[in-house]
This record gives sequence, C-alpha cells and structure tokens, in this order.
Amino acid sequence: MTIAGPIGIAGLNLDATAEPAEEIDAAARLEELGYQTLWLPGSLPPIDTIIRGTTTLRVASGIISVDRVPATEVAATYAALEADYPGRFVVGLGGAHGPKPLPTLNAYLDALDTATPVVPASERVLAALGPRMLGLSRERAGGAYPYLVTPDYVADARKLLGDGPALAVLVPVIPFSDPDAAREIARASLGFFTTVPGYRRNFGRMGFDEADITGLSDTFVDGVTIWGDLEAIVTRIAEYRAAGADQVVLGLRLPQADASSQAATWQARLAEALFR
Repeated sequence: MTIAGPIGIAGLNLDATAEPAEEIDAAARLEELGYQTLWLPGSLPPIDTIIRGTTTLRVASGIISVDRVPATEVAATYAALEADYPGRFVVGLGGAHGPKPLPTLNAYLDALDTATPVVPASERVLAALGPRMLGLSRERAGGAYPYLVTPDYVADARKLLGDGPALAVLVPVIPFSDPDAAREIARASLGFFTTVPGYRRNFGRMGFDEADITGLSDTFVDGVTIWGDLEAIVTRIAEYRAAGADQVVLGLRLPQADASSQAATWQARLAEALFR
C-alpha cells in the first residue's frame, strides 16, 4: 500500500448535525490545504459522499468495525468507488471483539478475498496494537493503523512489519503550549481507552505502569500525545516519522466548547507549519 502523504488528518471536526454538503466543503478545504489522506470513522455513506465530492483526496476508513458492518457492504462500496475513483478508498478494518478476535477478523478478510470483485489486501489496513495484529497486518493487509502509541513503539512495529507494509499512526494533537491546559484536554480523550483491555495491555507493553495508566500521569499523557506550539508539534511529528511511521495522522483535539468553531483555523495552521 502507498500511503498518500506523510501527514494525514482524522475526522472533519464538524458538528454532529452537519449535512453532506458541509462535509464535502470541509473535506475540500482539507484537500486545498495540502492534506492528501483523510481518515474517517467507519461509516460507509460519508466516505462515499466525500470521495465523490472531492478531486484527489484519499479517504481511509478509520475504522470500519467488522462486528457491525457486513463484508458484503464494504466490498460493494469499494467496487463502486474503485470503478469511478480508483485508488481513493483505503479500507481500514478493526473492531473484532469477543473471545476470538483474530479468527473473526480472518473470516472477514476471507470474505473480502472472495468478493466479486475482491477487495485487494494492498488496499486494506488493520487497526493494530499487539504483535499478533501487526503480524496479521503484514500478512493479510497493506499496513497497520495503531493509535495512542509512542515513537519507540513505532520503531518496534516497523521492525515487525518490515519495509513493505505501510504504517500510519494516529496521534492526538493538542495545539496548546500551556502544559496544564494541554494535558487537561488530552486526559479528557484518553480516559476511556485506559479502560479498554487491548489498549491497556499495549500501554503496559510500552513501559507504562499501572499508576501511570490509571492516574493518567504526565509521563503517560506526554508519551502518547502531541501537544505544544506549532514548532513543538512539528518536532514531535518528526520523531514519529524518524521512528518508521509512513504517515502521522493528526487527531486534532480542542476544548469541547470550541472544537467545531476552531477546527478549521487549526487545520490551516498545522498545514502551513507542516507543508511549507
């Protein structure tokens, strides 16, 4: 898989009541700013709408839950978009829960392999954290899409994946230089993930202890997020890239009250800092 551009962006940061025309306008603005890949939550209709409403933007599902969306629907959407807009839909998959997540995901991939037409492994990316999921990403997909990881994790994942598969890393980005304000925003978005077993295990694999994880310590928050002024953000992104990430996906985090109104401003400021 060829990831389009070293920097991706996650979500449109629009109000929940946004209409499709607003989504297209927001995506087109990101395209104009220089972002080449937009990662959207795994609902197929908005992905279809945005690809058809933009010119070159590549849209990746981040992620489609294999427990909720039938493989037949994914295959049909991929086939239709590939016929009209080849190479612009990256099928991001994950969300296999229950007692046997790997067999569940393998069965889903089998269905995509036998669809008519198939969804090629090269155009699939798997949400991956642990070594088994990274191995599956190497063997049955075009790459991996981990979240809430450190540059050291990226270096280890790069070794496990090898040189071929793509490694796109989603990282929360908080454009605030005041440590207390930035960490407060970060903690608001991290708390849930400390209760999810798979994430919690991975935090431990990365060297964070139980007190760090449960207490959302400064060390933990600083390790799995990017915050600061624009210069600090650019520097931190470079660390992930140097560790082996093909693409760093910006998960912009803003105070809840200002998120919708300020998102476009910060998307533009980040683009200017990163693409100049």
